[in-house]
Amino acid sequence: MSENTIALVTGANKGIGYEIAAGLGARGWKVGVGARDEARREAAVEKLRANGVDAFGVPLDVTDDASVAAAARLIEEEQGGLDVLVNNAGVTGGMPQNPTEISIDQMRVAVETNVFGVVRVTNAMLPMLRRSSSPRIVNMSSSVGSLARQTSTDDPLAVGPISVAYSPTKSYLNAVTIQYAKELHDTNILINLGCPGFVATDLNGFRGVRTPEEGARIAISLATLPDDGPTGGYFEDAGVIPW
Repeated sequence: MSENTIALVTGANKGIGYEIAAGLGARGWKVGVGARDEARREAAVEKLRANGVDAFGVPLDVTDDASVAAAARLIEEEQGGLDVLVNNAGVTGGMPQNPTEISIDQMRVAVETNVFGVVRVTNAMLPMLRRSSSPRIVNMSSSVGSLARQTSTDDPLAVGPISVAYSPTKSYLNAVTIQYAKELHDTNILINLGCPGFVATDLNGFRGVRTPEEGARIAISLATLPDDGPTGGYFEDAGVIPW
């Protein structure tokens, strides 16, 4: 990777996404701040620029086909290409999430953003990524997406409360990422899953025990993998996560 590297981070106007953008920008990369809220997006861009990051705003609603297509055109026309995509945007779908009480609409909101949104954005950006010399895709997952951890007999609550919307979307995303890795195995695109840990963000009412900066580390690590790095993996700071 070089200082000419161009990255896009979705959901980058705050929290973990913002810190991912800041971390990549600190390496001299040009970073697109993808977010649907114009005011928050521009505020994030201004803050990043004030800290020396070469940042630019990308209007982006990952749940909307037209918005994603427009974002791809903007990056192509104004930046000339893309090297790294970090699919960070995500929602919980709201709480509580007991399977006997949740509505299908509530589940649909989580799937639309956390899974379909990743597919929508990834496919729109792939033509540019294929032209890159060292393309990387990082899909932000969670430890709650691990079925091994969810079904642990040692501590069934170790990876959070009952969550029939959010947690399964991360398991779904994990499975989808494996399929991308299989299809892209004969290319130079490395695609991996990163788990930030239990980070204090508005997604969990700031109950997390890690800072957004700490949560961003795994994404930055996977975005900066060498050309012989892994693909189709599921990682946290401590190493590989069991599926």
